[in-house]
Amino acid sequence: MRNFLSDKVTQIQPSGIRKFFDIVSEMKDAISLGVGEPDFETPWHIREEGIYSFEKGRTFYTSNSGLKSLREEISSYIKRTQGIIYNSDKEIIVTVGGSEAIDIALRAMINPGDEVIIPQPSYVSYAPCSSLAGGVNVIINLKNEHNFKLTAEELEAAITDKSKILILPYPNNPTGAIMDKNDLEKLAKVIIENDLFIISDEIYSELTYKGKHFSIATIEGMRERTLLINGFSKSYAMTGWRLGYACGPENLIKQMTKIHQYAIMCAPTISQYAAVEALKNGDEDVAKMRESYNQRRRFLLNSFKEMGLECFEPFGAFYVFPCIREFGLTSEEFATRFLQEEKVAAVPGTAFGCSGEGFLRISYAYSLEKLKVAMERMKNFIERLRKS
Repeated sequence: MRNFLSDKVTQIQPSGIRKFFDIVSEMKDAISLGVGEPDFETPWHIREEGIYSFEKGRTFYTSNSGLKSLREEISSYIKRTQGIIYNSDKEIIVTVGGSEAIDIALRAMINPGDEVIIPQPSYVSYAPCSSLAGGVNVIINLKNEHNFKLTAEELEAAITDKSKILILPYPNNPTGAIMDKNDLEKLAKVIIENDLFIISDEIYSELTYKGKHFSIATIEGMRERTLLINGFSKSYAMTGWRLGYACGPENLIKQMTKIHQYAIMCAPTISQYAAVEALKNGDEDVAKMRESYNQRRRFLLNSFKEMGLECFEPFGAFYVFPCIREFGLTSEEFATRFLQEEKVAAVPGTAFGCSGEGFLRISYAYSLEKLKVAMERMKNFIERLRKS
């Protein structure tokens, strides 16, 4: 069978996130803090719209680019939240989650040998999708002392004459880092001077705890060289509905739609109708979930402080990224022992790139009650390590 498999695919490593999730799913009394999935149910009025759509027989294909009504609501939402105007007919495509948008964008843009600049630690899909599209990954190892923000100097140093795309993953998974207007304006200057295109993954845009999210596409000269990716999984607790979208220049959206057309046809119809309701009437739901996440975020940071565990303060997404270097274990070793000895699953920082070594991703998309138990177990674990 080996002769029939693609070398490019077989060389890609499986996701480090799923490894620990699969183990903990079969472990009695274990607590998983590893998967980035909201513990909230999709708000009822959104589910109700999905049920109503099903009952009304709205089970047919939509247009390839998505329901017109949904694209109009997405356009309205982006204008309302970021002040950016996208043409709903030509500059927006609805996808099967934000992950599909990342994949088809890279496939639509990369020629063999084009360099894709990827700051890490970051979401596990970027580098594999770039490689599958024929791109050459150029990794920027972000630094804890910079709060895992990408600096203009780091970007400048990574650029070559083959550089084409920069992936900008903020608010960040796994670190929870954000970038403010001042940070992004410095990057934009380098981006424009070097004629780069940006894939801005803003899936966690509604989950920020320090002011309002700011998109790089709002900066002068950046809208025409930015693909803004977002979706419904995180903000609206709609992970299983598999729905995302991309907004960007007409020519790029047109090429992405061709790939989407042949590989997917269209995003799930019922999910699209539910998403219209989410965008129209879901602001209050998002605010309540964000408030709960923020409470959990503060609890974890305080717990780490009491343990004497180093962790910079993240202001986005629903992850913390504590440093575990003091224990002399690799991230993989720490996470494995933590799971085996205390039955708590967290994800090694190396699942998100080599620069994640010495760190652990802990998701707080779990109830405060579970987090309290998990932190008590973590306290016991690190006390033993310090004594050994």
